[in-house]
Amino acid sequence: MSILSQPYFHNEEAAYEFIEGRIWPKGAVCPHCGGTERNRKMQGASTRIGVYKCYDCRKPFTVKVGTIFEASHIPLRLWLQAIFLISSSKKGISSNQLHRTLGITLKSAWFMSHRIREAMRSGDFSPFGSEGGAVEVDETFIGRDFDKKPKGVKTGRGYEHKNKVLSLVDRATGQARSMVVDDLKAKTLLPILQANIAREARILTDEAGQYKKVDQHFASHAFTRHGQGEYVSKIDPSIHTNTIEGFFSIFKRGMKGVYQHCGHNHLNRYLAEFDFRYNNRVALGVSDAQRADNLLRGVVGKRLTYETTMQ
Repeated sequence: MSILSQPYFHNEEAAYEFIEGRIWPKGAVCPHCGGTERNRKMQGASTRIGVYKCYDCRKPFTVKVGTIFEASHIPLRLWLQAIFLISSSKKGISSNQLHRTLGITLKSAWFMSHRIREAMRSGDFSPFGSEGGAVEVDETFIGRDFDKKPKGVKTGRGYEHKNKVLSLVDRATGQARSMVVDDLKAKTLLPILQANIAREARILTDEAGQYKKVDQHFASHAFTRHGQGEYVSKIDPSIHTNTIEGFFSIFKRGMKGVYQHCGHNHLNRYLAEFDFRYNNRVALGVSDAQRADNLLRGVVGKRLTYETTMQ
C-alpha cells in the first residue's frame, strides 16, 4: 500500500494528531508559557480542529504555533503531502509542480516550499573531522549574483558575477555542510573552515591557491592537481575530492533541471535542502518516510514570514 494513502495525508484531524505525535511526543506543550501539566484539548462543537487551552496562562494554542505552519491557511494534510514530496524527491520539486499537485496557488506553493527548506536547515554545528577524520573541501558556482553584475555590462566567462558556494563533506559520517560565500579568498574561507572543521582533521582539496596555508591550521592537508588531470592521487588513492564532486553533481542537476533559477538571497535555503537530502539519503539507511519524519521534527522554532523570505 502506498504511503500516500495514509489517513494523515487526507484527513485534517488525523494530520493534526500525526504532527502532534512528532512535535509533542510527551504531550501538549504550551508555546506561550511552556506549561505541560494543565493543557486540555477543547471539545466544543464550534472549536477549530487541534485547539488546546493552557490553564496556566489561559491562552489557546495549536501545534502550529511556533512552527513553519503558523499563520498558514493551507490545511495541514496538504503540508504533510508537500513535505513528503519534497523530501522524497532526489533533486527537489518545483513550486509549479507543487501548485499543480496540491491544487494551491503558485504563490502559496513557492512560500510553502521555502518554509519547508527552512525546516531542513540543520541545527547541528559540531565540527567535521573530529578524531582525525578526513574532510573534503571544495567550492562551486551557480547562477548569477545580480548585485555584482552592473546593469548592461557583459559578464564574460569569469566567475565574479556568479553565486559562490563552499561545501564540506565529512567522510567518516557521510554528512555535508554548505554555505554561500562572498568570495573565494583565503582570508574569507579560512575562518569558515576553522569554525566548521576540527583542528585534528585531515583536509582534502584541489590545488586552488586559497588552500595553500590550510596545513598551518589543521593536522594535515593533501590535494590533487585537477589542472593536470589528476583526480585521484597516484601515491595515495585516499587523496581525492570525488565525494564532494558527487554532491555538487546532484546539487547542480537539481538547481538547473528542476529549479532553473535561484536568487542570491534564497540560495542558502536551497543549500539547506540539498544538504538535508544528502545527509538523510538511502545510502545512510534513511528511507523516504524516515526522511520526511526527520524533516517534520525540524519545523519548530523556524517560522518564516513572507516579508522575511523576500529580503
